[in-house]
Amino acid sequence: MIAKTDIARLKITLDDVEPVVIRRICVPIGIRLDRLHVVVQAAVGWTGGHLWEFRARVIGWGPKDDHDKLGDGPLDATKATLLAVLDDTSVKTFKYLYDFGDGWEHTIKVERIFDGVPGLDLPFLLEATGRCPPEDIGGPWGYKEFLEAIADPNHERRAEFKEFFGTHFDPNAVDIKSIEESLEAIAQVWRPKAQSNARNAAKPTAPHGGAR
Repeated sequence: MIAKTDIARLKITLDDVEPVVIRRICVPIGIRLDRLHVVVQAAVGWTGGHLWEFRARVIGWGPKDDHDKLGDGPLDATKATLLAVLDDTSVKTFKYLYDFGDGWEHTIKVERIFDGVPGLDLPFLLEATGRCPPEDIGGPWGYKEFLEAIADPNHERRAEFKEFFGTHFDPNAVDIKSIEESLEAIAQVWRPKAQSNARNAAKPTAPHGGAR
């Protein structure tokens, strides 16, 4: 029996992109999908300025849409959890879509489920390979052309790409420390209040009086 406090190890792969962009992270398996969206954004390196959706089989979950009167849009991600998705759809692999214009698709695979560890801060990063593409580059195909252009001084679109995105871009250079810090900041915000108070109380305090 899986408990909502158990830990899921997820492998996130950005589809149709070379060099590969992969992240392995740990999250509570009971995490809400709107929160998982925040984690995926931070882990991959997106800025969060576009629409998004999780999809498992034929079911989608996304931001709550009060204007969806017909109810034919994605389900409310704030009312679904990763555990519920796995239970309801019987999948271990699902999709995360970001920026419907550029069409970034990610494959998320639940690689393993561990027993929960009391006091462990989640989410956290296990592995990161490949740099996140620039936003608004035109999806996987635009990104491919961008990499070709910055590598070729004679490329016909080099000047255009340079104006908007620059050419000092290494697709293999991933800032692991920045990702770890982003996920740690998320963990601190989501840490239960009682747990945060206990951690703060355990921190050493500076001695009173002047320094020797």
